[in-house]
Amino acid sequence: MIDLKTLTANPQETIARLSARNTNLAQMADKALELSRNYKAALAEAETLRAKRNDLAKKIGLLRAKEGAAAAEEAMKEANALKEIMAAKEEQTAALKKEIDGLLAAIPNLPDSSVPAGRDEKDNKIVKENALPLPVFDFEPKDHHEIGEALGILDFERAAKLSGSRFALLRGDGAKLERSIISFMLDMHAKKGYREFMPPAIVNASALFGTGQLPKFKEDMYHIDGEGDQYLISTAEIPLTNLHGGEVLAAKDLPKAFCAYTPCFRKEAGAYGKDTRGLIRNHQFNKVELVWLAKPEESMGILERMTADAEAVLQALGLPFRRILLCAGDMGFSSAKTYDLEVWFPSENKFREISSCSNCTDFQARRMDLRFKREGAKGTELAHTLNGSGVAVGRTFAAILENFQQQDGSVVIPKALQPYFGKDKIIKEV
Repeated sequence: MIDLKTLTANPQETIARLSARNTNLAQMADKALELSRNYKAALAEAETLRAKRNDLAKKIGLLRAKEGAAAAEEAMKEANALKEIMAAKEEQTAALKKEIDGLLAAIPNLPDSSVPAGRDEKDNKIVKENALPLPVFDFEPKDHHEIGEALGILDFERAAKLSGSRFALLRGDGAKLERSIISFMLDMHAKKGYREFMPPAIVNASALFGTGQLPKFKEDMYHIDGEGDQYLISTAEIPLTNLHGGEVLAAKDLPKAFCAYTPCFRKEAGAYGKDTRGLIRNHQFNKVELVWLAKPEESMGILERMTADAEAVLQALGLPFRRILLCAGDMGFSSAKTYDLEVWFPSENKFREISSCSNCTDFQARRMDLRFKREGAKGTELAHTLNGSGVAVGRTFAAILENFQQQDGSVVIPKALQPYFGKDKIIKEV
């Protein structure tokens, strides 16, 4: 959530930064400013009425003591009338506060000054090309969907029979490859100092509000009927970032680095017709997530480190990739700055996103009231939160099949993954 104080103190600058994302956001910000002015005026009126009623209460007491109850009657009538007016004014201020909070909850984070202007992916900037050469084939490369089904390690037909479209069934070496990728990634990140968690895959609405999935992305979430206000997670970012929500951490304990493997669930409500084949855009998928909690002055440096940690996974697996700096209009709701990592898919002759690494500054921390205290300081400050895929497991699985496919239909396992997988190649099981 953006800071209302920042908006009211620097309206032009704040609105200009929001407009870099979407021109309609300026109208929302203007509305929030108008409501804020009305709210402050209503509060001032309520305070004036309260002071007047307090004076009347003193007057009634003096009249009753000196002249009796009859003499205080008129003052009592006036006090009762004021009480009704005050109740109406308090109801007005509560309604204004609720409307302001609703508007602020729907406004995305402010883009960092280093983020390029732009409306969509066409305005994103390539900031790093990978040194690894793209694979060269002396045959027409197949897509991972076809490779996996031919090897008998992917079965989308039976997945559809069990669950419907946009689900995958992995079997044999396919299931083993997925498990090996997860273990490989977690071990890599643990060696770099990330603390591993295995959080619940179900969270409450408060956690989803904290990271910004609710209310804006409710359509994409799987709600659990009959269990209160609970949802299946769409990313481990949600439980990991909320671990210390509502707490005050000591500055000396920051930064904190977390990682977790979880299954993730998304309805993909706005993705009809997109990537209907294969593992790219499924309703259920596995992901290894990285989350940092940090002091404000260190968060941008941590974004670079976290992105490099995600890149290291792809580098170790020998998968060609590149780093993209997203423009303001293409960033996620909670992000102030985002790098996307894109891996090469030979069958499409293009790069596809496999990780998104974001610095959310104090946006999520304000929503979940995550604070820290510096030694000797009087008050507390909002922490900065960061998250990134370290990386998407299903897309890594797909990229391995495509980049290491052989003409005979087999797939070579990257050397770094072989100790986990137990052999150097996948061949069709007889």
